[in-house]
Amino acid sequence: MNDTLSKVKTSFKYIYLVMFFTLLAGFFYPLISGNSGEEVVGGVVVLFVGLIGGILLYKSTTLENKQIVYFAAGVSLIAISLALIFQMTGRV
Repeated sequence: MNDTLSKVKTSFKYIYLVMFFTLLAGFFYPLISGNSGEEVVGGVVVLFVGLIGGILLYKSTTLENKQIVYFAAGVSLIAISLALIFQMTGRV
């Protein structure tokens, strides 16, 4: 019973994150302007890459072993997210 409740909470947490990032990426903009929804999918991907990078940076501060690996992976994912943002906005 307790294991099932834990799985339900975990799945709800991830569904909430996906919905939040979708709204944050501008879900309603393509509906209003009549454009395609490709920008929304790209925005959600960029936000998830940045989120995973932030999680890895946090893990690098809390774990004793492989601290440098988590730090390097986190910073690189955040840099990739930033590069994707610049590419999507046409500034590169």
